[in-house]
Amino acid sequence: MKYLIAGLGNIGEEYENTRHNIGFKVLDALAGASGIFFGSDRLAAKAEVRFKGRTLVLIKPTTYMNLSGKAINYWLQAEKIPLENLLVIVDDVALPFGAIRIKGQGSAGGHNGLTNVQEVLETTNYARMRFGVGNDYPKGGQVNYVLGKWTKEETAALAPRIELACDAIKAFTTIGLQLTMTQYNNK
Repeated sequence: MKYLIAGLGNIGEEYENTRHNIGFKVLDALAGASGIFFGSDRLAAKAEVRFKGRTLVLIKPTTYMNLSGKAINYWLQAEKIPLENLLVIVDDVALPFGAIRIKGQGSAGGHNGLTNVQEVLETTNYARMRFGVGNDYPKGGQVNYVLGKWTKEETAALAPRIELACDAIKAFTTIGLQLTMTQYNNK
């Protein structure tokens, strides 16, 4: 069984450790826990992790957030992974810091990365994990906030929340979407 786990973010030093790159950060933690490193590949940094007889193909698209669908579509086809085995990880300002919410379908909710994924895949029926980054910004300040670096307090509290997200990814690949949603949403 193969799964495509796509963590969305933007490439480049200026985007490292920003809220918008939480998808990259979660996958870095998942790969790092297995002693696996990302290599440069077509349209993405790619790594493979084995877990309980499953192969998790981890990608961090190098197409920038707003064109993530191109990389996801390419790797779904290249690895012959069915759509129901796709999980996309993104930041979400509508959720409190560190909260995760997993859904099997739905709108992009104003997230440009998800909008592009849905346009390219021509469906809203794929699993996504939204990782809460909070919304502590003034009116009109959303872009600067999500592209901003984590505060010291957030950085200190981030590790256990990322670990929870990694556990949810593993659950998705073993117990399925519905049970994973029941176990991990609103934790």
